[in-house]
This record gives sequence, structure tokens and C-alpha cells, in this order.
Amino acid sequence: MPVNIPNDLPAASVLESENIFVMTETRATTQDIRPLDILIVNLMPTKVETETQILRCLSNSPLQTTVEFLQMASHTSKNTSAEYLRRFYTTFEKVRDRNYDGVIITGAPVENIEFEDVDYWPELCEIMDWTRSHSSSTLYICWGSQAGLYHHYGVRKYPLESKISGIFEHNVQAPNEPILRGFDDRFHMPQSRHTQLVLEDIQADPHLHIIASSPETGVGIVVSERNEVFITGHFEYDKGTLAYEYERDLAAGKNPHVPDHYFEDDDPHKDPIVRWRCHATMFFTNWLNYCVYQETPYDKGAIGRR
Repeated sequence: MPVNIPNDLPAASVLESENIFVMTETRATTQDIRPLDILIVNLMPTKVETETQILRCLSNSPLQTTVEFLQMASHTSKNTSAEYLRRFYTTFEKVRDRNYDGVIITGAPVENIEFEDVDYWPELCEIMDWTRSHSSSTLYICWGSQAGLYHHYGVRKYPLESKISGIFEHNVQAPNEPILRGFDDRFHMPQSRHTQLVLEDIQADPHLHIIASSPETGVGIVVSERNEVFITGHFEYDKGTLAYEYERDLAAGKNPHVPDHYFEDDDPHKDPIVRWRCHATMFFTNWLNYCVYQETPYDKGAIGRR
């Protein structure tokens, strides 16, 4: 939450130059507060695990949030029962006339398929278009980021020779970006993907800005001038998620390489080392505060009309 200070306090300009969020007393007295409505478009087959991971990240904010989960009506889940989805998930047809303060679109294990060949692609495109008029901010994760950048900006994804898996150091390139407030100059983020974005493709669009990248894995975080956030990795991952994926791929005979910078001494027989949790918490908290709470109107009916 912001520091609330007198309008003319000299420290205000110093704090703001350090990318510390301060709120003058004038603005504070005119703010209305209500719970934030967040819609999570969960494209992952491991629905329960993904729900838990994202909710854990969102729960560390002092802001009160109400969360709904949305499934693709045009896709039949093989990993989650229809009864579970009926009980805990909604569909786009049921919410298309509603406004949300923020939307999160997760990754999906369909990177090696062309976007247009994904069975729910037309429905997802409709949802992504809808977010621009019915949400104050949309956060895209991993394949969700690739899908959003491709659909909205024509940015392609490119196949990798081998899967990127591990915990990789990223450099902050825009320290004054609100969503990076409180970040160290370097931070770690889990990556797990078969495709990549090319830096030059994103730089070619003046509406997109790369705010963090990794010397090993390339583009890390991108923001748009429409208050959209795209991350190529998985801040939400638990300690054991990459280990589970590695063992799953081993059992399937895919001969995966050991996730980089993940297990102690890079030995898969040893425990993983968590290097990303603090920044993951800060990232989701910053998104809720600066991209959603500080941008969304008190009257949700006004979303999209500003």
C-alpha cells in the first residue's frame, strides 16, 4: 500500500525519484475502497495446483480480492472432472457482460502447436479482446503471454532446440516501472517452455516495452501501453513444480535435461533451492496495487469508458 503523506512534504519528491509510491493527502481523501474482482482464465491441465499457486501469490496483498475461475467452454478437460469444473468454474458466456478489475490468463502446455490449431483458440481470442473493454489490467503468464502478444501485436513465438527449464537470473531494465517497485537489480524467475520470444520483434512495436530480461533465456517481462503485463516465466511456481515436470518427462521417456540452477549442486537427487519467492510475492502484490487498484474506477461500470 502507498505511504500517505502531506501534500507539500519535501520527502515526497525524493521518495518518488526512488520509485517509492507515495499518496498525497488530497488523493487519499478522495479514494473509495472496495474489494477487487479478479478473473483467472485457467488454461493449465493441473487446475487445482495452478489455482493454489496463483491464490497464494495474490493472498499476500493487504487488498481484499474476490476471485473467479474461468474455463474454456470449447475445450474438454482430460485432467479435471466435469463436476469439479461445474462447481468451481464459470464460462465466458456467463461473464461476458460483466466488468473485472483485473484478469489473469495462465500458461498452457500447447507451445508446440500453432496458435490457430489450439482447439479453444477462437474462444481465447474473443476473451483477450473482451479484456480490453471489461478489465483495467490483464496479466498474461508464459504461453498466455505468447498468445496475448501474438493476438494483439503480431509477435511470433519461435521453437527452441531444447526445453528451457530452471531458475534463471533476470535483470531489471526499467527500475521506474511501477510493477517492479521494490525489486533488486537482479532477480530470479522460474522458466519452463519449449518456445521463445525474440527481443527485436517486441522492440519493433512502440506500444510494447521490455522491462526485464535474462542473459540466458531472453525476454522476461513486457508491459504494454494498455496496462497489459506479459511474463515469460512462472513466478507462481511452487518449490517442487519443476521437479515434478522433470520426473514426469523422465517417466515419459523424453530424456529431459536437469532444470538449470534449481537443485542444490544441480543434483536432481537433492532438494530444490527456492530463489524466487520474495520477488514473486512482490510482483503479484505490485500488479494488484499499481496495475489494478490504482487504475480501476470505483464504479466498475466505468471500466472501458475512460
